[in-house]
Amino acid sequence: MKSTVLKCNVDFLRLRRDSVRMDVGYLYFCQAPNGKQRTSFDMKVLIFGATGMVGQGVLRECLLDPNVDAVVTVGRSATGVQDPKLREIVRPDLFHYPDIESQLAGFDACFFCLGVSSAGMPEKQYENLTYTLTLAAAETLARLNPAMTFVYVSGAGTDSSEKRRVMWARVKGKTENALLRLPFKAAYMFRPGVIQPVHGARSKTPAYRFAYTLLTPLLPLLRRLFPRYILTTEEIGRAMIQVARQGAPKKILETWDIRECAAGFFAGGKPARA
Repeated sequence: MKSTVLKCNVDFLRLRRDSVRMDVGYLYFCQAPNGKQRTSFDMKVLIFGATGMVGQGVLRECLLDPNVDAVVTVGRSATGVQDPKLREIVRPDLFHYPDIESQLAGFDACFFCLGVSSAGMPEKQYENLTYTLTLAAAETLARLNPAMTFVYVSGAGTDSSEKRRVMWARVKGKTENALLRLPFKAAYMFRPGVIQPVHGARSKTPAYRFAYTLLTPLLPLLRRLFPRYILTTEEIGRAMIQVARQGAPKKILETWDIRECAAGFFAGGKPARA
């Protein structure tokens, strides 16, 4: 696909995302598959786990962002969302992808939001649903999309050494380490702590839904008291778009780093922390 550079005749162009403005000096234009012009800021995004609480928030932000050109979700069930930018791949098997490889190529970013609770689960089963499942998708995508940015939702307390006693933390650490070794253009590990669901996002796990029902009246207050440690699903989605578009100063992002990436989205620039 041949691209050309269009130099702006004004000091800057203002791109709006809701009421947010981002100043840029140059836009790169090329022809999109649907025939319209695409800018260098346009992205084609793949989302795994769009029916979960975090995935719902990420999907919402991608559909709202005017510079996300197309969104494809992959999961065992449909999201129920209707949007002209959205296409869904619903399949029971999330361990093997040879039959749909042609549908998984040509993406700029993957936001991997699939995850299960380790509560009451044997380590071997949890590792299969966390490490094995994630790497099955990621290895396929790295081969098909070498220019892709891959963002993985992990969790606060993840053990990068893979040696601590907490089972889920070891498995998540093993998964992160394996993802960071894959030949993506870039890979980022998101480690959110407390997550506040907003805009109708809700957990699929009954125990989590019950906990959020109890905590919902307190979360706004806790967020004001401890702003660095609580994220909304909206912030996570915006932060993912930000790091896919402009990168981040580190590969593993804790709650406060994710929050600053989301703030960078609003400012149209990179996060301040180095």
